[in-house]
Amino acid sequence: MRLTLRIWRQAGPHDTGGYEEHRVDDARPEMSVLDLLDLLNNRLVDAGVEPVAFDSDCREGICGACGVTVDGRPHGPVENTPSCHQRLSSFSDGDTVRIEPLRAGSFPVIRDLVVDRSALDQVVEAGAYVAIPAGSAPDADAMLQDRDAAESALDLAACTGCGACVAACPNGSASLFVGAKLGHLALMPVAGAERTSRARDMVRQTDRDFGPCSLYGECARVCPAGVPLRATGMVNRERLRAAFRR
Repeated sequence: MRLTLRIWRQAGPHDTGGYEEHRVDDARPEMSVLDLLDLLNNRLVDAGVEPVAFDSDCREGICGACGVTVDGRPHGPVENTPSCHQRLSSFSDGDTVRIEPLRAGSFPVIRDLVVDRSALDQVVEAGAYVAIPAGSAPDADAMLQDRDAAESALDLAACTGCGACVAACPNGSASLFVGAKLGHLALMPVAGAERTSRARDMVRQTDRDFGPCSLYGECARVCPAGVPLRATGMVNRERLRAAFRR
C-alpha cells in the first residue's frame, strides 16, 4: 500500500513550522496511523534525519495520550476512534494523507505533532477533586447510589482527556470535557460536598482558556470515549446551580 504523507514539522513553539512530504511504499491496511508514523520514523532515523515527534502511550484506546489531526479531522476519519486505532484501511492505495497536530488556540505546539494540553489539566486542578475523611475504609454499603445514576456517571467518567473535542470545535470549546467531569462528579454521592465550589472554580478556569460552546456537536463525533453530547449542557446546568447557592 503506497501512501504519500504530508507531515507537519515544527522545531519548537516559536517556530513557524511547515509540511514535509514523505512517501511510504509498504504500508499495510491493518496498521494504525501511529504505526505508520513509527514506520516513517524508523526510516528517518536510519537516514540520519530527526524523527517526527508525536504523543502515544498505551495504544489501546484508553489513556488519551495520542492525538493527531488526519486530513483535517481530530484523530482520523473514523468517528469515536482514537488515533492509535485509526486503521489505514480507511485510505486507498496512492492516497495523500495529511497529518498535523491537534489544532486549537489553547493547545500550543511543542514540537511537530506534540501539543501542550495542560489547559485541560488546569481545569481539573481547579476543582475536580473529592475530600474524603481520613480513617479506615467505609463499608461497601455505607453510601448507596441509584443504579441508573451510577451508569450515567460511568458514561461521563469514560472521558480520557485527549482534547479532540476542543480541536474539533469551531470555537475551541472544552464543554464536552468539562461537562463530563462536572456531570460525573455531580452524580456521585461522595463528591456532593464540593459540588457548588467545584462548578464555580472549574467553569471560571474554563472561561479563561477556552471558547464558548458552539452547539455544533462535532465534539461528540470525534470523542474516542463516546461521551454523549448531553455532557455539554451540564456545564451551564452546574454553572446556574452554583449561581443560586452560597
